[in-house]
Amino acid sequence: MEPHPEPNLEREFGPQPLDSLLTGLGVDNHALVAASTEQLTHKQVQKARKGRYITINLQRKILRALNGAAPSGEGGEKVAYELGQLFNYRP
Repeated sequence: MEPHPEPNLEREFGPQPLDSLLTGLGVDNHALVAASTEQLTHKQVQKARKGRYITINLQRKILRALNGAAPSGEGGEKVAYELGQLFNYRP
């Protein structure tokens, strides 16, 4: 078995801004999965919150689910989040 081509590739990034954002909004993993119109699992959301490496496609799925699940802000306006607000790394 050959070693991984990039043995020093970082896979753990620590708790992500997504985690504190979801906690502050009162949105749990189940609400995010339920709001998703794509195949998104509780395990994927948990990995993203804890800072385990996830692909850009999965990051975008989580972003779309969050934008659909997030409660309206003051004045009834929907808040649109961006990837940079949810993750402090890019794949």
